[in-house]
Amino acid sequence: MLDTRDSPIPSPALLKVLDGAVDLHVHSGPSPFPRRLDHVEASYDAARINMRAILIKSHHHNTVMDLLAMKELLKDAPTPAYGGVALNSEVGGVNPSAVAVTIQMGGRAVWGPTVSAGQHIRAHSHDDGFPTAGSNLEEKEETIWAEDGTVSPEAVRVTQLVAEAGIMLSGGHLDAESMKALFATAQENGVRRLLLHHPDFIINASEGDVEEMLRYGAFVEHEMSMYHPAVPAPGFPIQQLVDWIERVGPERTVIDSDLGQKTNPLPVDGYIYVIQQLLDHGVKEKDVRQMICRNTAFLLGLEESA
Repeated sequence: MLDTRDSPIPSPALLKVLDGAVDLHVHSGPSPFPRRLDHVEASYDAARINMRAILIKSHHHNTVMDLLAMKELLKDAPTPAYGGVALNSEVGGVNPSAVAVTIQMGGRAVWGPTVSAGQHIRAHSHDDGFPTAGSNLEEKEETIWAEDGTVSPEAVRVTQLVAEAGIMLSGGHLDAESMKALFATAQENGVRRLLLHHPDFIINASEGDVEEMLRYGAFVEHEMSMYHPAVPAPGFPIQQLVDWIERVGPERTVIDSDLGQKTNPLPVDGYIYVIQQLLDHGVKEKDVRQMICRNTAFLLGLEESA
């Protein structure tokens, strides 16, 4: 059972704000990267603040299969857990077959290449605190581009499958130019739920890049792990997040935990700390709930409109 004895206790006022949140970025295990909790424990952790749902992300495999294998353990768990697939080399890269399997088994999300993206590989060529598997996973760089410089047929087909299923497509850790091309293709093919992760970490998207992706219908995600003092890197100041919210607007911003790593705070501990900080810095309760409840529910397919 998950040990939360050292976890912070939210005030009744904060609990009211957090009630019904949806976390789209939970890194529970199993995973080649060391994890602090498994998917069942993540469900119970989420119940501490009465979350509506969580989305389990792995850089290495289809998490829907995990959840189905844990079905008996999860049947009495308090918070519904959903899965998806990240298109890294472990699943064949930008692989429509991997996406089709994920969708058929009930997946709610497809992430573009993360640890296999060239942008990620270049950003993490030195020790910056990003977790490692502790062994060689034979990863190779994956791309959305064909040799002739156009979006590859495989990437186009991925967007078509995502659109047909009505699920979420994230740009993963692709560079901004690749992500813009992927999102433009996705919009053309009818994808309604698009997500840009941490534009100021790894992606290094410019303000113009973000504005273009917003025009394609993307939401912009920021991660609590990057603003929590117990997480060593990148250690962004909370004012940076406040500035992003003011720039993009709460209507198109989502805030998720990106927690579950072995040495980091629990996902809910991230919510308790970061959301209180936002409130203390003047972000309105209704705007917080837009970002952690309504927008995230829409992206997970729990609501038809944000």
